[in-house]
Amino acid sequence: MEQYDVAIVGASIAGSTAAILMGRAGLRVALIERRTKPDAYKVLCTHYIQSSATPTIRRLGLAEHIEAEGAIQNEPEMWCRWGWILPPGDRPHGYNVRRQTLDPILRNLAAQTPGVELRPGERVTELIESDGAIAGVVAKSPAGNERSIETRLVVGADGRRSTVARLAGVREKTAPNDRAAYFAHYTGVSSASGTRSQIWLLEPDVAFMHPNDGGITLLAAMPAQASLAAFKEDSEAALLNQFDGLPRGPDMTHAQRVTSVIGTVDYPIIERPAIPRSGLALAGDAKLSTDPLWGVGCGWAFQMGEWLADAVVPALSGHGDLSAGLRRYSRCCRAIRGHQALIAGFARARPYNLFERLTFSAAARDEAFAAHLDAFGSRRIPVRQFLSPVALTHAAWVNLRHMLGNGRSANKRP
Repeated sequence: MEQYDVAIVGASIAGSTAAILMGRAGLRVALIERRTKPDAYKVLCTHYIQSSATPTIRRLGLAEHIEAEGAIQNEPEMWCRWGWILPPGDRPHGYNVRRQTLDPILRNLAAQTPGVELRPGERVTELIESDGAIAGVVAKSPAGNERSIETRLVVGADGRRSTVARLAGVREKTAPNDRAAYFAHYTGVSSASGTRSQIWLLEPDVAFMHPNDGGITLLAAMPAQASLAAFKEDSEAALLNQFDGLPRGPDMTHAQRVTSVIGTVDYPIIERPAIPRSGLALAGDAKLSTDPLWGVGCGWAFQMGEWLADAVVPALSGHGDLSAGLRRYSRCCRAIRGHQALIAGFARARPYNLFERLTFSAAARDEAFAAHLDAFGSRRIPVRQFLSPVALTHAAWVNLRHMLGNGRSANKRP
C-alpha cells in the first residue's frame, strides 16, 4: 500500500493547480492522469480564461510561461441588438491561450513541484473506503498492474464524466443546454478589433471569435438546437455562414482552417457537490461542467484548485480539522452558484428576460454600466452586486434617458 497525503485524479487545470499549491506546502501528492502523452490537452474548449483567474495564474508562476508562448491578454467586446458593449480601458485582463499550449506547461509545472508525483497513464479503477469515508484509490498502470494508494483526501478533477464521481456514487444534477457548439481554428483571420475577443448575441444563436497564441483564431458558433440542419449537412460552411454580415465581423479572405470542425449537439450542464462524501472533494468540470458560451470553465477550474488547496493544506499538514477545511472549500464554491444559475437560464436559448434586456441595453448605452457588466461577466463580482438595487436603478435611468432622447450610446461603434 502506497501512502500519500492526497491523491488527485486528473492532471488538467484544476488538478494540476491543486497539486502545485499542495506540493509547495509540503504535502505528498499523487497526481494521477489517465493520458500518457506529455503534450495531451483538452480539445473541446473556448481557450478563454476569465480575468477572475489571473491572480491564481500569477500565484502559480504560470503567467510568464504562457506569455512567453504568445498567450494574449484578453479584452472582450460584445454585440447585441442595442449595439456594442465595450470593455473599460483599465479592466483586469484574463488570457486567450490554446489548451495545447497551456495544458502541457501547467502539467509540467506540477510534475516539477517537489512533493508531487505525476503518474501518467494510470487509471483509477476503485475507491478505497474505511468506515464509510474515502481513504484512497486503486490505480491501474499502463502495463495493467494495480496499485493501492492510501490517502487522507481523494480529489476528483477528472472532467465532466468523472470516473471518481461515478465510483463514489455521487448524485449529479443536470440542466439542459438548448444550444449546440461548433469550433474550429484558423490562421490568417483579420479582425477590425485587433486582438480583442468578440461575441455576437444573435438571439438565440451566438457566435464568438477568440484570437489566440501562435496567430491562431478560434471561431465558434452556438446555434439553437432547433436550427441545426445546416450544421449537420456541412458544419464548416454553416460555421462560416454564422459570421457573414456580422457587425465588424472577421475578414476570412486569407483564412485557412488548421483544425477539424469540432461539434457537440448534446452538452447538458452537469453539477455535483463539492464534497459529496467524507474524504472526497471534486473540482473543475468534475464539480461543475457548465455552458461553454461564457468561457468560464477554465477560470473556475484554476480558482477551484486554489480554493481547495488553501482550504485543506492546514489540516493535511497537521494544523486543523480536514472536515472543517472541506466545508471551507464548499463555501468558496458557493460563490459561483449565482453565476451558474444565470448561465443555466441563458442556456435555454429563450427570449431575453427582463433583467437581460435591462442590463444589456444599459451596457450598450453607458460606459459605467458596461464596466459593471464586464466585472460580472468576467466573474469578478457576485450576482448580488451585479443585480443590486443601486446597479439596476442606474441601468433603468440610463435607458430612461435614452428613451427621452437625452442620452446617447456611449459604447456605439463609429
